[in-house]
Amino acid sequence: MKSLRFPLIFGVLLLCGLPAFATAQDKSDNSDKSASSGQDDSDNAAWAEMAKSQSSTTQGSVNVEGSSVSYDAIAGTLVLDGNGLDEHTPQTSMSYVAYIKRGADPAKRPITFLYNGGPGSSTVWLHMGAFGPKRIVTNDDTHTPAAPYQLVNNDYSLLDVSDLVFVDAPGTGFGRLLPEGKTKEERAKNFKDLSKKIWSVDGDAQMFAKFITKFISQHGRWNSPKYLFGESYGTTRSAVLAADLEMENNVDLNGVILLSQILNFSTSVDGADMSPGIDMPYVLALPTYAATAWYHHKLPKYNNVKLATVLQQATQFATTDYEQALFAGSTLSAERQNQIAQRLSDFTGLPVNYLLKADLRVTGGMFEHELQNGDDLTTGRLDTRFSGPSMDPLSKEADYDPQSAAISSAYVSAFNDYVRSTLKFGQDMHYNAEIYGEGFDWDFKHKPPGAHFEFPGSTNVLIDLAAAMKYNPDLKVMVNGGFYDLATPYYAAVYEQEHLPIPQTLRKNISYAFYPSGHMVYAHTPSLKALHDNVAKFIESTDNQQH
Repeated sequence: MKSLRFPLIFGVLLLCGLPAFATAQDKSDNSDKSASSGQDDSDNAAWAEMAKSQSSTTQGSVNVEGSSVSYDAIAGTLVLDGNGLDEHTPQTSMSYVAYIKRGADPAKRPITFLYNGGPGSSTVWLHMGAFGPKRIVTNDDTHTPAAPYQLVNNDYSLLDVSDLVFVDAPGTGFGRLLPEGKTKEERAKNFKDLSKKIWSVDGDAQMFAKFITKFISQHGRWNSPKYLFGESYGTTRSAVLAADLEMENNVDLNGVILLSQILNFSTSVDGADMSPGIDMPYVLALPTYAATAWYHHKLPKYNNVKLATVLQQATQFATTDYEQALFAGSTLSAERQNQIAQRLSDFTGLPVNYLLKADLRVTGGMFEHELQNGDDLTTGRLDTRFSGPSMDPLSKEADYDPQSAAISSAYVSAFNDYVRSTLKFGQDMHYNAEIYGEGFDWDFKHKPPGAHFEFPGSTNVLIDLAAAMKYNPDLKVMVNGGFYDLATPYYAAVYEQEHLPIPQTLRKNISYAFYPSGHMVYAHTPSLKALHDNVAKFIESTDNQQH
């Protein structure tokens, strides 16, 4: 998932923009009225088309680790109505691609709903890089050359164990927000109110719940084993969505699969320097700093040591001496500060003087900028194995993410060709992989289950996942992550799960798997194979079928 850093607070997030009908209007005073009227008719016709569900069905097959699976592929958009007084009023169209195994019994065949995060990202990344029947080939930890790109059979598609529905978030993909109005101007005027409702933690999850319940109704899948698979902000969505489905829609899930988890935004090391007094993000990021510095040969004391040993020792230091030193704040003695800075240098590869100037607190952006700055290189954020030329060697933090720059064109280009040439959908439509521009204002306030009002602090959905697990004590949760992910450090996921407010009897329902890769674990082919095998095992062990 391509991602931008918000320097102040939310480094995991993507910006989102306005649909075409909400962009700036032509202000020419001399425009011909009949031409304007014709344009209005055209705009209204285009809007009417967007407000209709559309789909195209094709057939295909994929070979997954020696097993052939034939499937129907359904690419389309699903129009969803609002709640309450807006119950029969179209509010958004959400685009998707579903792969359904041909000849399978729907009551026995699992179905998995997959989505990326952002918020503001489509699901092109999981689709083309992880589990779709076709996979884009990219370089392992260097920039992938420009087109032509190579699309191959995906040996690690999840179609061997589950039907798959890749769902794009509202406003992304081929989907659009659908504000009311008889004219383009009226819809543009109503767009702000609608976007405020849908582009929010709770509104987004409600729309995904609507999509899932409508999809399983249309395709007769109410009795199928059901799974959620979210990546990055998609894990935040999964926690809220699981609670919504379980408690509001009577949909018991078999499993929730989390990749590159962030459930409590106060654990994010991005922008942590804007929240003085909250030091846990630095503690939780240190194992990833150590893994990254080790990968780039910046840890002289650990050159001949295995990664597992580095992680174990870095975690031990982070959760003891380092955490205590940060907790001491201004009461930490100069002598002890120097001792901690030396040990911190051993695990981060950063100079002691730099760490002292930083008051022992290094944000993700600072680390990415400084680790290889002597070579005028910026270290990746989503995948710290990647490096790229520094935009500004004198800046405080990284100005871009080399991993996003390295692979984004390949993913987006491959999908745009594949969806039109193979899936036969979207020929005259624009696919928004991510939407940038004015008009996006994501609402991070969240009303947890049982609360009487939205909480205005950092988004925290641990209560939602806990509520879903308590409501359905058989619900299983699988946590996956990469050692080289600084957007959502893997140890932060462990910390979050260990602080999930559930009884001890439910802790056995949580399992973990971590990989020598980054945020997009699947961008590293050996990790993709391991991810597939682990998730396939998880589904087979929780689908309530006899194997």
